[in-house]
Amino acid sequence: MTFFWYDWAGYAGVLLVLLAYFLLQAHKLHGNRLTYQLMNILGALGVMLSLLFGRFNWPAFLMQVAWLLIGIYGVARGMQKRRELKEKTPE
Repeated sequence: MTFFWYDWAGYAGVLLVLLAYFLLQAHKLHGNRLTYQLMNILGALGVMLSLLFGRFNWPAFLMQVAWLLIGIYGVARGMQKRRELKEKTPE
């Protein structure tokens, strides 16, 4: 069996998503923190690459698109909350 770069990208993506979820359950990461969101975003991108360049699968691809968008939403929401907190804090 031959492994291509996109296979490794997919394995790394799966590992990142699963590790993020495990660390969340182990209370080592918080779901609203940037690290957790970036692990999910990069993981989804890795799996998407493996699907785009390897064997395409619509249901798996759509799930990764949703995972990516949720992660981006989480990052944007976190940035907005930090901005609001900074505006409320007197200097």
